[in-house]
Amino acid sequence: MTDYDVDVFRWSQEQADALKQGDIKTLDWPHLAEEIESVGISQKRELRNRLKLLYNHLLKWAYQPERRSSSWQVTINNQRDELADLLTDSPSLRSYLIEQTTKAYARGRNDALIEVGLLQLPTTIPWSLDQILDREFLPEDNSNTGSKV
Repeated sequence: MTDYDVDVFRWSQEQADALKQGDIKTLDWPHLAEEIESVGISQKRELRNRLKLLYNHLLKWAYQPERRSSSWQVTINNQRDELADLLTDSPSLRSYLIEQTTKAYARGRNDALIEVGLLQLPTTIPWSLDQILDREFLPEDNSNTGSKV
């Protein structure tokens, strides 16, 4: 058996084969537990990052209408699709999504402030969770309430 610290990929393939064959004597239990735990952590991280990026682009869309582009809309749609896939694959992440909205919004807002110099972005989330996840929703022009550098 391959050592976990030498070649993780080969180790994972061997461990999967051992699990399928019911060969519990060759299983590396501590590392298996660690890897299984990391799957959940990775899904949470992906959800947070996608949510942050979605908020970032929705803010730019709403507060810089003159700079709207198809690439922004593609990014918005891609993040929504990936979030939908994550929630379909792991429905229990929905409560985590709700829990992370404020933090993800703050981070997406900070990125928008840095990227485009918008000084008057709302400090609280201006859209409902249903709106931000809705593939048909795009925010209206709010540029008159935000100021540009």
